[in-house]
Amino acid sequence: MKFEDVKIKDKQFIAPTYNRFDVAVERGIGSTFFDVEGKKYIDFSSGIGVNAFGVNDETWKKAVTEQLNSVQHVCNLYYTLPQVRLAQLLCEKTGAKKVFFGNSGAEANECAFKAARKYSALKYGEEKRYRIVTLKNSFHGRTLAALSATGQDCYHKDFGPFLDGFDYAEPNNFQSVKDAITDKTCAVMMELIQGESGVRVLDKTFVKDVAEYCKQKDILLIIDEVQTGNGRTGKVYAYQNFGIQPDILTTAKGLGGGLPIGACMLFDKTETVFSFGDHATTYGGNPVVCAGAVSVMERLTDELMEEVNEKGAYLIKEISKFPAVESVDGMGLMLGIKLKAGRTSRAVAEECLKNGLLVLTAHEKVRLLPPLTITKEEIDEGLKVLEGVLK
Repeated sequence: MKFEDVKIKDKQFIAPTYNRFDVAVERGIGSTFFDVEGKKYIDFSSGIGVNAFGVNDETWKKAVTEQLNSVQHVCNLYYTLPQVRLAQLLCEKTGAKKVFFGNSGAEANECAFKAARKYSALKYGEEKRYRIVTLKNSFHGRTLAALSATGQDCYHKDFGPFLDGFDYAEPNNFQSVKDAITDKTCAVMMELIQGESGVRVLDKTFVKDVAEYCKQKDILLIIDEVQTGNGRTGKVYAYQNFGIQPDILTTAKGLGGGLPIGACMLFDKTETVFSFGDHATTYGGNPVVCAGAVSVMERLTDELMEEVNEKGAYLIKEISKFPAVESVDGMGLMLGIKLKAGRTSRAVAEECLKNGLLVLTAHEKVRLLPPLTITKEEIDEGLKVLEGVLK
């Protein structure tokens, strides 16, 4: 099918919730895609951080296919080996004690909200401590509770009334967080790099101050690593770059390597908070998805994390030379390019696309999330396009 035919069918049958770019991807390998008409693209997006090991990854495909040939789904009333293996890997790599599996980052965050509220209900009495402080410019998902937690007004228009129980503080302003906390606060929730609002890296001193204050007040610290997790920032999880330990950790995207999964990890304070019937999902922890996720987690080695940091440093060094670039922010392979006046991120992304490079936007910034295993040759090919666009 030709691209224009795909576009017409999309417009006819799919709800118009996406401002799509003019490309229909058909196939690919590694960090290289081809569209339905055979044009080649270098991928600096990895499906918004999902394809951690690129496309057509043989190890991931083998794990998924072997499980698919065994059993594709078992409900959560029964045990499955892939789910147990994945939970053990997550706990070993983070220090978490228990894991709940859902199907997305929003679901992982919904689980975190319930865990935080139940922890305080059990310890302090129901409804005495139920509010959660999040940061302005944050993004925590598209469900009503996750949208309520999101500290960006642009996502709130037309969908109210929102869920009560969320308060917002200024990022990198410790006093603002303290002012937002009351005797009804049960948790503080943060993304350590605010991805959707422009790849904004939180200050390490601020993060440590908030973590210590939460510990003093017995307020749970929830770290949202839906986008920053699973090797993206040069550590298995971004909080490991900040010298803190969360009470609840959420992740998704790169964990599944291309299939939908979310995980809510519960640490020492919260490991026993849930009982039978407190939370559930039909598809969460699906054995096929978990088998793929196991193949991802097993390969997030120290050696790979070193490579991720080296690739990120190389990208920052090269991109910072381009005339239209004001600065480059981020960690590992999660980068945001701030453009000089007169350039818009959408226009840059569209021009990159025309020249064979897939990039993302995050408000005013161009966002880069290449696969962790992108090769030096693919990086240089993408940089050549980017340089031509940002001259």
